[in-house]
Amino acid sequence: MMQRWGGFVAYRAKAVLAIGVAVVIAAAVYGVGVFGVLGQGGFDDPTSESAHQLAAEQTAFGGHDTDVVAIYSSDDLQADDPEFVTAVTRVVDELPTSAVAHTVPYYATTGSGLVSNDGHAAMVVLRLEGQTQDDRLVNFDVVKDRLTADGLTTNVGGPWAVFDDVNETVSADIARAESISMPIVFLLCLLIFGSVVSALMPGLIGGVAVFGALAVVRLVTTVTDVSIFAINIITLIGMGLAIDYALFVVSRFREELARQDGTDRQHVDAAVVSTMMTAGRTVLFSGLTVAASLASLLIFPQNFLRSMGYGGVAAVLVAMLTALTLLPALLAVLGTRIEFGAMPWRRRRLAGAPAMSGAWARIGHSVMRRPVAYLAVIVVALLALGAPFLSAKWGSVDYRVLPPDSPSHVAAKQQADEFGGERSTANVVVSGADDATLSTYADRLRAVDGVTSVEVLEEAAADSQPGALLQANWAGNGQTQRSQDIVKQLRAVDPGGDARALVGGTSAETVDLVDSIGAHLPWMGLLVVAVMLVLLFLAFGSVVLPIKAVAMNAISIAASFGVVTWIFQDGHLAGLLGFTSPGFLDATQPILMLGILFGLSMDYEVFLLSRVREEWDRTHDNTAAVAIGLQRSGAIITSAAVLLAVVIGGFATSGIVFMKMIGIGMLVAVLLDATVVRALLVPATMRLLGAANWWAPGPLRRWWDRHGLREHDAAPADTARVSEAELVAR
Repeated sequence: MMQRWGGFVAYRAKAVLAIGVAVVIAAAVYGVGVFGVLGQGGFDDPTSESAHQLAAEQTAFGGHDTDVVAIYSSDDLQADDPEFVTAVTRVVDELPTSAVAHTVPYYATTGSGLVSNDGHAAMVVLRLEGQTQDDRLVNFDVVKDRLTADGLTTNVGGPWAVFDDVNETVSADIARAESISMPIVFLLCLLIFGSVVSALMPGLIGGVAVFGALAVVRLVTTVTDVSIFAINIITLIGMGLAIDYALFVVSRFREELARQDGTDRQHVDAAVVSTMMTAGRTVLFSGLTVAASLASLLIFPQNFLRSMGYGGVAAVLVAMLTALTLLPALLAVLGTRIEFGAMPWRRRRLAGAPAMSGAWARIGHSVMRRPVAYLAVIVVALLALGAPFLSAKWGSVDYRVLPPDSPSHVAAKQQADEFGGERSTANVVVSGADDATLSTYADRLRAVDGVTSVEVLEEAAADSQPGALLQANWAGNGQTQRSQDIVKQLRAVDPGGDARALVGGTSAETVDLVDSIGAHLPWMGLLVVAVMLVLLFLAFGSVVLPIKAVAMNAISIAASFGVVTWIFQDGHLAGLLGFTSPGFLDATQPILMLGILFGLSMDYEVFLLSRVREEWDRTHDNTAAVAIGLQRSGAIITSAAVLLAVVIGGFATSGIVFMKMIGIGMLVAVLLDATVVRALLVPATMRLLGAANWWAPGPLRRWWDRHGLREHDAAPADTARVSEAELVAR
């Protein structure tokens, strides 16, 4: 299949390029319009109790959420001074009723805690119109610039102010990260590829992948909601995998071209065909495995995670298709001109210097001489790194994920410092309860440990279904484990009789988020593992290698999770990295990291095992196959990891704690995977298993022998076998 495809692309290279360029231009024009149709929310589970509570509250009572808190302060004026009151009143009166459902200004109520302890600051509380998170974020955009009061210092906080600041900061951070990482990536590509033209290939493929993925995501928005956060993963995965695929395909093309007897048209075309049969096959399976891993995010009901899945799968598939169409067509047209602008070290290699030093093979042989020792030390070390993850605590986004100078962070700190400390609430919709039952239920809620008060906010009596809205209050931040425990205790209270109660609010949403992710995570794991086992069997004809690959990837990913727990939950290195630990991990981010990292780990696994399988088919010498495969792919995998680390590392510079966590966590995982796991752990396990690496039950073996997509023997006859002694001596 890949031989026929390689021939088609090589012999019709100019036509493929012309069609490809037209498609890319159309995709770019269409794709940029996606920004106007993306949503901004999607962190909730629509089937959760908190979601049902919010819907019931809005239907029966119109909602009592505190969506926005505007804090006005003055060094000279007291909150009850006429000038102060007039300035705030003017703001409140001019707020658009289409965006604001309800306003509680400090001067309209007494004893509500809306005036600071020193009297120089006061709050106005707003409830926004809208039934969904997207609606409220849109309405916040409408009012946020209208909340400034003349002559007073204005700080705006609340959950939607936090989300708005997160969105703006993430966008700015990604743009800055790209401006920093892309020049570094090009310089590293120039160092690795050794010529100007070849160094441009990753950026070209990456650009096509990003624009193509934007177009695909815009198509997806015609049938379902997609969050703006999908753009983040498109940038990360599109550029990251483009670098991997371009590096692998271009390197193999150079290798195949060097084997040809000449450099004219027929030899260039033959090199392209051989490249597609080998590197092209690898890119195909790599793309499918990474796409399958990211597609597992679609299992989750949170639109935020599903949007990441849509964006990730789109970026992977477009990068893969580009590497299998435009890139080989471009290589066929360029031929030896791929070396244009060759650096001195590349010119020396082209003039006849050895292409391989044998260093990676020597590492492989060193490992395979002591496989048990290497295996034991590495596994123990990785498990030790992962140990902190066993004590992980979970929460969700609040103001503490933002830099200290972000407006909503400043407002939250001012509210906590000047208005009596942080307070948390849970709204409870009660239905089917008479007055006596409601009173008894409220007393039971007050008895919950930690609850300071329970108020009846509103009653809506109907002849057949009396109901009420209660609010439970307690001191402290709503994302702490204590607050989550209070919510669970509130839900455990029986309202009595035939009454029913729904407990919601910010803390309840976090409880439901953690529970929802925990319930769907096993299904995600089963899907990823099942698909990986099938795809890796199709790639290599073995049932042993896929199981081993899944186990090794799980250990390396666990190590990276342990590192992020130690840093971001426990607060180690907080000063050095410039963040404040909230004391927990955002529950959605490890899931996102899991989907990305499992795919990327398999990406490197496919790269390495493809070369090993190629040598095994030719020599049936397990030790030599592993050593030669590592020699021929080790430098490429490491180079790809370094380049990807630069792209990922840009995220680590973000001012948002969870973005920084993703950047550092993935950076650790990619570097561990490309060095410790691929260079040490894989050779050790393959040496121990020997010929069993390639075992499959008889029926599966016969099926793969007939239908498996195998690489051909691309090496010349005089290099078909390389002894261990010769390889180590290089």
